Amino acid sequence: MDALNWLVPLAATLNAGTVLALAGLGLLINEKVGIINLGAEGMMLCAAIAAYATVVHSGSFALGLLSGAAAGAVLAALFGLLVIFLHTNQYASGLALSLFGMGFSAYVGRGYVQESLPGSIDFAIPLLADLPLVGPLFQLHPLAYLTIALAWAMMHFYTRTRPGLLLRSIGESPEAAHALGYHVRGIRLLCTALGGALCGLAGAYLSTVYSPLWAEGMVAGQGWIALALTAFATWRPRRILLGAYLFGGMTVLQLDLQASGVQIPSQFLSMLPYVVTIVVLVLISRNPTWIRTNMPASLGKSFSPR
Repeated sequence: MDALNWLVPLAATLNAGTVLALAGLGLLINEKVGIINLGAEGMMLCAAIAAYATVVHSGSFALGLLSGAAAGAVLAALFGLLVIFLHTNQYASGLALSLFGMGFSAYVGRGYVQESLPGSIDFAIPLLADLPLVGPLFQLHPLAYLTIALAWAMMHFYTRTRPGLLLRSIGESPEAAHALGYHVRGIRLLCTALGGALCGLAGAYLSTVYSPLWAEGMVAGQGWIALALTAFATWRPRRILLGAYLFGGMTVLQLDLQASGVQIPSQFLSMLPYVVTIVVLVLISRNPTWIRTNMPASLGKSFSPR
């Protein structure tokens, strides 16, 4: 296969993986401070319909992405208030948020199923997009590049900066951070809202850029896959990118196989990305010590200052 043939699916893989990468990085921000949010699926769906409706009525894709991020942040902040200040169970509250998001988005989105978005914007980078062979890599939405930059920035932030080390310390021992005078619950709430904004941005990207349409349940389990990615990545931003692009590559492969007329039932091809993800997670879970070593010690545990 020549370079032109494999760079096109590579660009498609980066595009498909951006949704999972954004959501996974958002959930990583939550979990680094000890909050586990199982509501990613619901947040992404609510953000997807919020972004889609905004673009339909305003014609602005940028405003649509912002509204999706805002929807995710608001829902995550409400979740944060429940689990951080009212000490509700994080797992039960996250599941409730996911179920609420699925139902609410389906109800609100009924009137937008037949709507269509205005013509998409060409994001090709001048000159670079016209280069032979590598041109397809410079025709992606800016968020695809910003997601890669965000992952590397987060890696540096959590390992090389004082605020990043503070957040990690809250995830390991909120009691110790509180004893040093830090407002643990306020920081946790801020990180929860920020992580929700990234999940919302992922949902908005899905409905307005990656597949510009609205359909009930269109996130199709990617919120749960993003949640699994944090364990797959052992809570490291760079590995979240790797996992997201692995899933994205399987998605692209599934579509290519269907388009080429491979004599395999489409249902089995649709299962392919999820099966590969499960296999990888099973292989990783065979070493529980490795996971426990990297997992924030206070993950899923409530904290009450004394």
